[in-house]
Amino acid sequence: MDFIILMPLGPQLMKIFQINAQQFGNLVASYGLAAGISGFSLAFFADRFDRKKVLLFAYIGFVAGTFACAISPNFAVLMTSRIVTGLFGGMIGSQVLSIVADSFNYERRAVAMSYIMMAFSFASVAGVPGGLYLASKAGWHAPFFFVAGLGLIITVLVIFFVPNVDAHLFDDSKKQKRREVILSIIKTPNQLWALALSTIIMLGHFSIIPYIAPTLVSNIGYSEADIYLIYLVGGMLTIFSAPIVGRIADRKGKYPVFVTFAFLSMIPIFLITNLIPVPLYVVLMVSGIFFIFTNGRIIPTQAMVSSVVTPKQRGGFMAINSSVQLLAQSAASSIGGAILIQRENGYLDHLIG
Repeated sequence: MDFIILMPLGPQLMKIFQINAQQFGNLVASYGLAAGISGFSLAFFADRFDRKKVLLFAYIGFVAGTFACAISPNFAVLMTSRIVTGLFGGMIGSQVLSIVADSFNYERRAVAMSYIMMAFSFASVAGVPGGLYLASKAGWHAPFFFVAGLGLIITVLVIFFVPNVDAHLFDDSKKQKRREVILSIIKTPNQLWALALSTIIMLGHFSIIPYIAPTLVSNIGYSEADIYLIYLVGGMLTIFSAPIVGRIADRKGKYPVFVTFAFLSMIPIFLITNLIPVPLYVVLMVSGIFFIFTNGRIIPTQAMVSSVVTPKQRGGFMAINSSVQLLAQSAASSIGGAILIQRENGYLDHLIG
């Protein structure tokens, strides 16, 4: 929720801070860059600790960074706060996925991953409309205060309800030395291919997503007050579609389901980057299909990627994978912002897929 709320706030932040599309892209990218660096560093230590403890440490820092975003008085401070948030946020994703992978065997893992993806969808359904409503009523700071306050509650829930995940610490096989985390990846083609797959998907994903809201407002004349509908409809659709995709992937195979959705996702990507002024329901149909198909790629991908390592190596590898994904997101956001050109009337050129 913290990550995605920034993107629909794009039109508002660009006005308030008097920044252009490239600067906004850099703001989005700052989180991913910092998270990628911290996630990479975590890879050398992740498998030496209880995964719950690592998650809790990262989550506390993440909440503190979100509070800092909420009280940022200008663009420079907001950028710095996003970097701090990213440093801790980069540790969270890999630990969550490692916990899921440690808890579910491969035959059931796609369904488990689909519920993680449902959480992102729920963030879109509940968080984005709520955040945009708060921003319209109390300013752009309000959504970050809300997320940080919610984060304090979740921190307590993690302490009391998330079990210790430390079975990998009692593995009798020889522990990896820190440098062997990287050497193992370099020597294992499957791990390299898994990282390459994650990178390519995120490069394509985030060269578009941060700029959907700004281009709909600037180019199509879509009302800022209605931006939440895109995320509300898309999130609701993926809440229902994600478990279905997960069950199909576990039953029919992760790879064929991934390939199917990879091809299908080309349709809404082309449509959403070539929109002309059309009725609201058309925009919602296109964006809804975009959410379903692109999310459909990620579910089997996460299941396949988590299977290329053993449990005792999983924390380190998933941290590297998370780092690669976040760095790809960061690079895609910056590249996308550099490609876009904003005219004097606010129109954004070059968002054509």
